[in-house]
Amino acid sequence: MAARATAIVFSLVLALAIAGGASAQLSTGFYSNSCPNMLTAVRSALRPAIARERRVGASIVRLFFHDCFVQGCDASLLLDDAPGIQGEKNAVPNKNSARGFDVIDAIKAAVEKACPGVVSCADVLAVAAEESVVALGGPSWEVKVGRRDSTTASFNGANNDIPPPTSGLANLTSLFAAKGLSQKDMVALSGAHTIGLARCTNFRGHIYNDTDIDTGFARSRQSNCPRTTGSGDNNLAPLDLQTPTVFENAYYKNLVQKRALLHSDQELFNGGVADAQVRSYVSSQEAFFKDFVVGMIKMGDVAPLTGSNGQIRKNCRRIN
Repeated sequence: MAARATAIVFSLVLALAIAGGASAQLSTGFYSNSCPNMLTAVRSALRPAIARERRVGASIVRLFFHDCFVQGCDASLLLDDAPGIQGEKNAVPNKNSARGFDVIDAIKAAVEKACPGVVSCADVLAVAAEESVVALGGPSWEVKVGRRDSTTASFNGANNDIPPPTSGLANLTSLFAAKGLSQKDMVALSGAHTIGLARCTNFRGHIYNDTDIDTGFARSRQSNCPRTTGSGDNNLAPLDLQTPTVFENAYYKNLVQKRALLHSDQELFNGGVADAQVRSYVSSQEAFFKDFVVGMIKMGDVAPLTGSNGQIRKNCRRIN
């Protein structure tokens, strides 16, 4: 509880301190008058969904990451393919893996019932991501809102801007830097992999070809992920073997033990400049939570549409 309280206080200070460009138009009280029951509406649809399947909390956090890394946090990821719009759902990082869209639909419907035409899908996703982290045992923070929804998507952006699981430390650092996020932010935000599952196709190379992996762990993963491409590609394994539905610092403990599921995750602890930060999170979950909150607030500030830009979608899957 002490770690949670520290993270909350720190995030409040940071939310006031970080303001620049379009993000300065975001605020934690944006809907105080126009939709005072927004958070209650979000929780009314999200909490039952997580109660039914805790994994969906991790899925929603991932949707937020993948949305913000392409065109900014504008709900472009939520758009279905339509005439004149090639969506992002079938891009390589999302196809057969991005999920939780139905839960976002249910949350949006609840919010629309409370205050029609007021709250954007981009904000619904941002708030749902924070609430999902909290529901799974992680830190809380006050989410800045006031984003508007895009009328476009970027299939190419999704393929090029989202860090692939084969990334090395330098590539991870570069892709995060392109979004205004530091290497420290990257290491902290990667801790979201303490929850959720990954597909065999995304960790096959690591468990069969890499040497920076515990051999016993590799063998255990190979039992459900055949070496041959096309065989068992969608078989799932937990990103954190011990507690895949609990948000804590076990992810970093796995890295130190060479038990990361993804190549890109093990790159954070592989004799490089990030090793010390990983060790600090192993020693202090409070430090991880604090830095994760900082990173999530900064990521939520990536290129939002505000003011008269974009729109407030009625249905998150299509433009008005």
